[in-house]
Amino acid sequence: MVPEPINRITGKAVPLDADDVDTDQIIPAQFLKLVEKKGLGKYLFYRWRYDDSGKLTGSFVLDKPEYSGAKILVAGKNFGIGSSRENAVWALKDFGIDCVIASSFGDIFYTNASKNALVCVRLDDSSVNKLRERAKQGNLILTVDLESQLVSYEKEVFKFEMEPHIRERLVKGLDEVGYTLSFYEDKIREYEQRMPRFLRISR
Repeated sequence: MVPEPINRITGKAVPLDADDVDTDQIIPAQFLKLVEKKGLGKYLFYRWRYDDSGKLTGSFVLDKPEYSGAKILVAGKNFGIGSSRENAVWALKDFGIDCVIASSFGDIFYTNASKNALVCVRLDDSSVNKLRERAKQGNLILTVDLESQLVSYEKEVFKFEMEPHIRERLVKGLDEVGYTLSFYEDKIREYEQRMPRFLRISR
């Protein structure tokens, strides 16, 4: 499914007071057999949210009432390190998280996120810590603007950098195929027109 264009995300921020969160913590390996994206949010941070009997404890930050409906997760260093499982991104999106702010990300997680319309924003450690502390009050509404590359709330503004090709794909709502076609569609069409008629694919 082609992603929707993302220019700006505004929503409640939830603090995850942890560094080096790996993809097995985001979604444990036993749930990788589930190939559907829908419903994976139930298993997000499963070991931190459920007891040994599989009952939701309600004590984890994402399950607290004051963070209900949060769209932006403020994490720490090295978020999404570990295995290459794309399911980690799917689980976050299905839970309702549209953006993760951290000082650094696992490379493969970062790439998978960009392909699935999960916005990953890198800020310096000091800015991330400031946002996490403010988010602990339970009422922090952040705006992440991809056009201006700014994170803001109240009178606070934080500048971030994002790779131009990732930013363009997110803002225009392009998947990898669409992004490639934005450069080569005319040449592909010209090539198809030179092909024998019986080899052409009807559009």
